[in-house]
Parts: sequence; C-alpha cells; structure tokens
Amino acid sequence: MPPRFYASSSDSDDDAPSLAKHAGKRRSLHELFGGGKVADVLLWKDKRISAGVLAAGTAIWSIFEVMEYNFLTLLCHLAMLVLGILFLWSVLAVLFDRDPPKVPEVILSEQAFKEAALAFHKKLTRFISKLHDIGSGKNLRLFFATMVSLWILSILGSSCDSMSLIYVCFLCLHSLPVFYEHYQAEVDGLAHKGNRQVKKLYKRFDSRVLNKIPRGPVKEKKHKK
Repeated sequence: MPPRFYASSSDSDDDAPSLAKHAGKRRSLHELFGGGKVADVLLWKDKRISAGVLAAGTAIWSIFEVMEYNFLTLLCHLAMLVLGILFLWSVLAVLFDRDPPKVPEVILSEQAFKEAALAFHKKLTRFISKLHDIGSGKNLRLFFATMVSLWILSILGSSCDSMSLIYVCFLCLHSLPVFYEHYQAEVDGLAHKGNRQVKKLYKRFDSRVLNKIPRGPVKEKKHKK
C-alpha cells in the first residue's frame, strides 16, 4: 500500500494561535540576512550606502539597456581608463618622489582570494546538495514548487530581456525587505491566509494524485548506539 503524504498537524487551519504565540521568537530580518553590512544595505540602515548601491545598479542597467552599450566595448573602455590612471599615477609618483601604486597587492591579495574561493566553494556545494535533495523526491511539495517556480522563471526569461529581469530582481531585493519590515503584521496576515488556501489545495492534490503514485517500501536506517 503506497504511503500517504498528508500535511502535518501543524498545517491545520487552527494554527493561527500557535503562530501568534511564537511570533516573538522568530529571528528578525536583519539576522536572517546575516546581520552584517549586506543586511544594513538591504534594510536601509545606512541610507547613503543603500542609495548608492541602488544608484549604481540603476546606472549599470541604464548603460546596457538605455544606452545599449556592448559589454566588450565597455570592458575595453574601462581597461583603457584604468591603464591611463595607473600610468598617470606612476609618472606623478616618480616626479614627486612618492611610492608607485601597488594595486595588485591591495586588490588581489592571496588571503582575500583564498577566502573568496572557499566561500564560493561552500555556497556551490550547498546549492548542489539542495538540488540533489529536491530531485530525489523526498519532499514532493518542495519538488513541485521548485518545478513550477523554474517554469515561471523560464517564461519570464523568454518574454523579457535578461538584464531587465536581473534589474527587476535587484529592485525587489532592495525594496521588499524594508517594506516587509515596516508592514510585517499586515503581510504576515495575508501570507497566513494564502498559506491555508495553498495547503487545502495541496491536500486535495495529495489525496487525488500523489497517493496513487506507486512507491517502493521505505527502509528505516539503523543507527548504532
């Protein structure tokens, strides 16, 4: 007899008091974003830096979309600008008896490069592990949610320019967290109502479709004491 994938008892419609009881124990948005400079920027703790990041992102989008700048052309022009600045800096350093620029030692330090590589490796490993867990079918709800999300994302990618899509995501990431922080109670109420409706639909889908899918017997892992 195939196993059934019912939602847990905490998914029932009367879990609102439980949510309200434990609402104060949830971590703040600042903690969820790491509690560092990135969280400060996303939540507009320092308005000057946040506005600067938003302006920089808008400028990059304008260069490629509005001005229709080619990436290779922009890269060559930036390289020319950097070379010109370094040349002028080196000449002035010799004239005024100053130390020449040591840009490689500042930007490409070995320690910083190793830390960046380790951080990238850690994130990539976690991402691949997450994809493996989703694809293994252990959590069918997460699997179908991921497939639907990727399908919607593919439609958006085919209907609009990639740079514009990235810019829209950047704007959402830069505005939605601070909006949620100011209107958290109202957003949580709407999200809770929507969550209950989704769970009802999932229960129907579970009973009519998922439980009819044949699955092999699940073997329990034996843990040695």
